Amino acid sequence: MANGSAKSLDRGARWSALLGLLAERGRLSVAEVVDTLKVSEATVRRDFSDLAAQQLVTRTHGGIVATAVAYDLPARYKQAGADDAKERIAAHAADLVRDGTVVGFNGGTTTSAVARRLAARSDLAMSSNRPAITVVTNALNIATEMVLRPFVRCVSLGGVARPESYELSGPLATMVLNELWLDTVVLGVDAVSGGAGAMCHHEGEAGINALMVERADRVVVVATGAKIGARAFARICLPSRIETVVTDDTADPAAVAELRAAGVTVEVV
Repeated sequence: MANGSAKSLDRGARWSALLGLLAERGRLSVAEVVDTLKVSEATVRRDFSDLAAQQLVTRTHGGIVATAVAYDLPARYKQAGADDAKERIAAHAADLVRDGTVVGFNGGTTTSAVARRLAARSDLAMSSNRPAITVVTNALNIATEMVLRPFVRCVSLGGVARPESYELSGPLATMVLNELWLDTVVLGVDAVSGGAGAMCHHEGEAGINALMVERADRVVVVATGAKIGARAFARICLPSRIETVVTDDTADPAAVAELRAAGVTVEVV
């Protein structure tokens, strides 16, 4: 993680770098971070205190260790760093969420990455709004991460969990979601196209995801390039309900053009 550009990191990016280092090493000292990120000792001590206040780390004499309750940092951050395209998509999509709004997340690795990026936004942590953001999710892993953030109000839908995706679905999830409105839903998919819209492989997940779309003012689909123009078993929504697709530069240009022709904004990162 040592590089010359670390000095210019803003606070959100610096926190992500700190947590990544903590995931790799288990504990960090002030001196280690000063040397690795090329920032001042005062900045590091302030970051350590702020991270401890958010229950993401535990302070020690001269350093920090991973907090026991904080959702297995090593596995979480090693996975996050393994897919550069997915992380670019996540960073871009997280910036589309506005302070003070209600945002929905379904399950999946890309939406989980977006949720992590959203939780790391320093402007939300410092916002005068409380909560700065309300997260509604049917994904157990996303709820587990978000509930630790003091500036996030987290609403977890009930239902039956699928171990493949950590998603809750069924009548209980539907009952709760029918009583809520979302400003934005960040939707992970198995496929999306200008002809068929957003799709996934499991019909149960498609049903609850379709209801999330129905209850949202704005739909942002996050999908890696291989999913653009592909097909999957069950449709979630038509392309007319999708405002924005965020994808990476491996997406087929013809499939991107088809989405744009259908009136969808496609942002390639």
